Amino acid sequence: MPNVKEGSSAAMNRTDVKRKSDRELIVTRTFDAPAHIVFEAWSNPELFKLWWVPKSVGMSLLSCDMDIRTGGKYRLVFNHPDFDQPMAFFGTYREVTPHKRIVWTNEDSAQGAVTTVTFEENAGKTLVTFHELYPTTAALEEALAGSAEGLPEQFAQLDELLADRS
Repeated sequence: MPNVKEGSSAAMNRTDVKRKSDRELIVTRTFDAPAHIVFEAWSNPELFKLWWVPKSVGMSLLSCDMDIRTGGKYRLVFNHPDFDQPMAFFGTYREVTPHKRIVWTNEDSAQGAVTTVTFEENAGKTLVTFHELYPTTAALEEALAGSAEGLPEQFAQLDELLADRS
């Protein structure tokens, strides 16, 4: 999986993508913003829409419904030029601890992961750890060949958004 190129403006805060096990993916990146600002970008639908979709894939986020609380639901609807119908992704927030942690399910298919995002602040910077646990090795392999490839670009877009907000 590609990391941000060393010559780019975000090279200092490189996105690190690693396969932790046959069913787990870990992505980390340090952002130059305090945890409450980074958390807001993950939990405010208006901000989330600005960075979540990698610009290079030609998709658009048509709707973003997020009830960010433990037990709340989310539903993201995307339009992709290669598909006739919009694609919906949805699930439930299992745990929401403001400025610290968000855990959600991906219920749009039986192969959906449980995603945990943690926010660790140190000296005004925030280490974000994005962890996905898939039900099978095949589900992880499919994610690595698809949506997970966009994570470095997504995190670079988040970095740009946070630079504008800090």
